[in-house]
Amino acid sequence: MRAVVVNSFGGPEAVEVVETEVPRPGARQVRIKVAAASLNPVDAGVRAGVFGGAGERIGLGWDVAGTVDAVGAVDAAGAWSVGDEVVALHYGPVKPLGTHAEYVVVDADAVAPAPATVDAVHAATLPLNALTAAQALDRLEPAPGRSSLLVTGAAGAVGGYAVRLAAQRGMAVTGLAREGDEDFVRSLGARHVTSDAVADREFDAVLDAAVLGEPALAWVRDGGRYIGVIPHAEPASVRGVETGAVEVSADRARLAELVRLLDEGVLTTRVAETYALEDAAKAHARLDEGGVRGRLVLVP
Repeated sequence: MRAVVVNSFGGPEAVEVVETEVPRPGARQVRIKVAAASLNPVDAGVRAGVFGGAGERIGLGWDVAGTVDAVGAVDAAGAWSVGDEVVALHYGPVKPLGTHAEYVVVDADAVAPAPATVDAVHAATLPLNALTAAQALDRLEPAPGRSSLLVTGAAGAVGGYAVRLAAQRGMAVTGLAREGDEDFVRSLGARHVTSDAVADREFDAVLDAAVLGEPALAWVRDGGRYIGVIPHAEPASVRGVETGAVEVSADRARLAELVRLLDEGVLTTRVAETYALEDAAKAHARLDEGGVRGRLVLVP
């Protein structure tokens, strides 16, 4: 089968499409025939060596939508059947094979039924970004009466899901986004949208999807909460502000809930462009250019 890997770190030119053996599922694992897999900024970080792994062949891709093709030994409660349409998060920055391949093996408890209302290309954009947003919001759950939230990068993939999910929870959300994205961010449920957060505005919490760091921390009230999206890269605590960063984890039940919200129209997906698997390097080059609205998706 074909798979996208990096054998040495660098820019888009480091991305290779190689022939490799079809992986076999082990105990409590399933193999998915990939229909679509999104390209995320974390893949560019892996490609550049941010997460280590020098000297190893590293497979790219965390998100996948496709069809269960084979199952390992699982108990009855966790069983998947061949032919099931699914989505999954394949966690891990340094792994021999990712989801940017024709087949991928993932843990059975990382898999959820595919959404019924969108195609595989759109479904593939859900797992990593929506799970990151939901798990970050869990870390920011406010005290009663304290529910103001600033989401930076509110028009982005993680930020957009965070705005929608936070609004659904009843939080007063302000989105920080570019001027041209104001209408879109408001449509997600933000009460206010700004392209330059007001200096005298203090929020109970900030979800820093744009990875601004200390400037975003400055907008949190004394004793509030800050959550970033890059583990161990959050700024140091000041003024009693609790700081941290979410490290996304596979969660079958939560992913199934997010799929349900997508099918109910609460969440929406955005696809910017699709690329054939063999054009993965071109997709990385487009990602590096910036200004992408929605996700780039690879289709085997």
